[in-house]
Amino acid sequence: MRRRTDWWTRAVAVLAVAGVIAGCEGVETDARPVSGASVAATDFEVDPRFPPTLPNDWIVGQVAGIAVDGLDHVWIAHRPATLSALRAGAVQDPPLAMCCVPAPPIIELDPDGNVVQAWGGASEDGAHEWPQEEHGLFVDDNDNVWVGAGAGNSQISGNYILKFTRDGEFLLQIGQGVGPDASGGSTDTSTLGGPAAIYVDTGANEVYVADGYQNRRVIVFDAETGEYLRHWGAYGNEPSDDPDAGADEQFQGPVHGIAVSDDGFVYVVDRSANRLQVFETDGTYVDELVIRPETGSMGSTWDVALSSDPDQTYLYVPDGVNKTVWVVDRRSLELVNNFARGGRWAGELGWVHNIAVDSRGNIFVSEVETGKRFQKFVPRD
Repeated sequence: MRRRTDWWTRAVAVLAVAGVIAGCEGVETDARPVSGASVAATDFEVDPRFPPTLPNDWIVGQVAGIAVDGLDHVWIAHRPATLSALRAGAVQDPPLAMCCVPAPPIIELDPDGNVVQAWGGASEDGAHEWPQEEHGLFVDDNDNVWVGAGAGNSQISGNYILKFTRDGEFLLQIGQGVGPDASGGSTDTSTLGGPAAIYVDTGANEVYVADGYQNRRVIVFDAETGEYLRHWGAYGNEPSDDPDAGADEQFQGPVHGIAVSDDGFVYVVDRSANRLQVFETDGTYVDELVIRPETGSMGSTWDVALSSDPDQTYLYVPDGVNKTVWVVDRRSLELVNNFARGGRWAGELGWVHNIAVDSRGNIFVSEVETGKRFQKFVPRD
């Protein structure tokens, strides 16, 4: 099911400290990955060895962000606050069990899954806010780490995004505050409203935000200064917060994932509407794909990533309700395949929330709700 223009035919409180270091030795961090064959794959199988056991008796909560940097290092943003007292038994007073300890919310792992460093949490000097529910993660080409703050619960949803160096030094906050009263709505250019995903076009020095849980738009800022540049809604329309605005006019939300291709197209997933929309970088609407429109609950389109081959042939769209990953031909917007099914074993999926791809075509997915994990899938031979 599609609507298109003529373009294609025209052409927690626990460890809430900033800068916690993992203290792992012997991990190389300054060499770019050896050039490998980038794969435009349509079918994948799980790597059951990834990740290895985390150090320090660490455990992760809901993993609500995943990214890959230029070293092919994998980054996750997880939610320590979602861990129950029993799961984090070692830090209770008195301890309930030998294990475990909530890991810091931002973790960097090398390509084999070994922890390089970890940090994150509330700012001791008040320089920045920190989300009650971490949501969304992106590492740009300058190795800056961007963290989102949106949440499905509007009362705790942060209305800002944060920018750090790879070592956790705070650089920039765009937006501020928590809850619906801190947002000016989908046409306000000085606030955000529950941002769910981030993508940085380093060449253009622009950060795209899927804004997201309270608002119904894509908004773009200068990636250095945070200055507002532009925004748009579904089909390139001016966004509206009118609850009666139909699916043919507005994002139904949350606007939950975003990616920008090398040839200048913006891919946005509108989760509860079961759709992916394509725009030019100025917000001009190009095309749409609806994936399994009968999907209820929270929808079929949770995030989007591009394949790592030079042509970026495919889009990968995780689906947390149908518990699979859809493979989409980027140019035709035709569904090519899907892989994985629901379940709790390795290679099966729960609420698959985010997706990232490394230079060799491996796919990394994160899960929230009961999953509280992240997995690696490799192209099938």
